[in-house]
Amino acid sequence: MTPRRAVANELPQQDARLPSDELLGWLALKLTEGLGPKRIWAVVQALGSAEAALHAALTALEGTGLPASAAQAVHSGASRRKAEDEWKLAVDAGARIIVPTDDVYPQRLLEIYDPPVVLWCMGDAGLLGLPGIAVVGTRQPTPYGSGMARMMSRDLAARGLVILSGMARGVDTSAHEGALEAHGKTVAVWGTGVDVIYPKENKQLAQRILAEGGAILSEFPMATFPAPQNFPIRNRILSGMSVGVLVVEAGENSGTRITARCALEQNREVFAIPGNVTNKQSWGPNTLIKQGAKLTATWEDVWEDLPTPVRLQVENGLAGTQGSSEGDASENESNGSAAASLYQPALELPPHEAAVYAKLRKDETTQLDELIEALGAELSSAEIFAALFELELAGRVRMMPGKNYVKSF
Repeated sequence: MTPRRAVANELPQQDARLPSDELLGWLALKLTEGLGPKRIWAVVQALGSAEAALHAALTALEGTGLPASAAQAVHSGASRRKAEDEWKLAVDAGARIIVPTDDVYPQRLLEIYDPPVVLWCMGDAGLLGLPGIAVVGTRQPTPYGSGMARMMSRDLAARGLVILSGMARGVDTSAHEGALEAHGKTVAVWGTGVDVIYPKENKQLAQRILAEGGAILSEFPMATFPAPQNFPIRNRILSGMSVGVLVVEAGENSGTRITARCALEQNREVFAIPGNVTNKQSWGPNTLIKQGAKLTATWEDVWEDLPTPVRLQVENGLAGTQGSSEGDASENESNGSAAASLYQPALELPPHEAAVYAKLRKDETTQLDELIEALGAELSSAEIFAALFELELAGRVRMMPGKNYVKSF
């Protein structure tokens, strides 16, 4: 792979000036039909830079192993024109285009077998190089799975780790929401263009991720629709950017298995939350645990397996956000204890809310009629309804289908 060097990737001024030829070279190769990451990397290595490909003779391009049609597209300028059009689309949408020679390109991605040659990013590109944990799982989690994904993501984000997930329904959504609850940072890696929200019901979540300082990332061009084959391709980026992958719930044929396999191939840590053996969604994590994944019940189980340099990087980052007066004290703490107070949800609840909250669980739902029966001696049904409403507004409780309730934390 080519050496990393910083390339200016500034958004153009109002005259819509184009970026450097180096960035355009990567983008032109990416948009040339029939070229995948491996072949593009080979071309860049052979010619010395992506910019050189834009100006190379046809014979030189063919000499790198490019198919004749691809070499002709690059040589004729057709690929460059596509790149210029794509750049303008990205700028209009507020997206940034990142290439491997850009200083914000995630260093960890360069360690994997087939790094993406172009990334489209909305939001804070500075998050891409920070230590993160990918939280993945089924689109149809149980209340236990959804709650664990939210809790683990919240606790890890509160301690300075970026939460990576795919913003799919189910576990992914809970992971992003958990990170946001802790006022932490989260990156959604999409299998569509960054201007195509999928699933559509997560539009507000996408907006919230960006509004609260997170990022949306994709290796697919603008306006790319959610083709099924894109999501397994996307999974290698999720695992590749992370220092570890946490599997919450996943069935036997779940796409989560692809992410876990990618993590193992990329020499990333694999963590798995054990599940009920009678539930089909527990097959994935339970099998991974049998195969050597770290059995994970709390954030400490992840933290203690992080490489020392990663823990130090996270702790130093947290110390910087707490101010110099707290920085000295944090140097004397280990295993994330410096950050332990960053997310302590206040539970000073009014009596009727406290009584209802105490009857709920995180790992299974409680039906409304059961609550009314259990609390009938001390609270009226109207008081229970009001308490549930307030708890739900505060984010402490979630209502599931069939008027079932579960604790968020």
